Amino acid sequence: MSWKAIDRNQPVIEKDAAPVLSEAVREKIRSFFPRYETKRAVLLPALHIVQNTLGYISWQAMAEIAEILEIHPADVMNTTSFYTHFWTHPKGEKVVTVCRSISCEAMGGAKMLDTIKKELGIDEHGTTKDGRYSLVTEECLAGCDHAPCLLINEKMHKCVKAEDIPTLLADVDNNKLSMPRSDLFDPPSEKQAASATMQDSVVGTTSDVSEMREAE
Repeated sequence: MSWKAIDRNQPVIEKDAAPVLSEAVREKIRSFFPRYETKRAVLLPALHIVQNTLGYISWQAMAEIAEILEIHPADVMNTTSFYTHFWTHPKGEKVVTVCRSISCEAMGGAKMLDTIKKELGIDEHGTTKDGRYSLVTEECLAGCDHAPCLLINEKMHKCVKAEDIPTLLADVDNNKLSMPRSDLFDPPSEKQAASATMQDSVVGTTSDVSEMREAE
């Protein structure tokens, strides 16, 4: 097996390029600083925040994250490229993530995946021309008792058969969650930011490292 080499000198980011991270996103990243010993430790939350806001993490965004966290851009790239969850290029509106664990394979996962590829006309890591769907696979989605399974964005679909695929992909609500989505990594609205500031001024924040130490 060979590993893909990454040239960290390319692509070159123009020095005069306009920032891609808004001030609201930057403030959201900075809001995590009190929770950790170092700014470097905020890297994963920062990546989630940026991807949830922009849809993917561009080279320019990596450089700006590095600047905010005061670390080298290569550190941001290394982390981004390590996790398959993060995207470095635009993805579809809906991402289909197919489990390829042994349980799903035994229950017809390979046939299900082939059907998805044919229905969408794309291969793994591909995106449909209309930008509606992207397709990836993961080693395990922790749904072995419901094999074969897949995710459409964050919604789990269990015991999916190949013949179910056309109907599933045509369902406009196939990514709709039955429970409220956490807004932990979402950019704060002006109302939320004001409310958080008011609450902190009254009760403080239990996620502050220094406060935790004092409590001990």
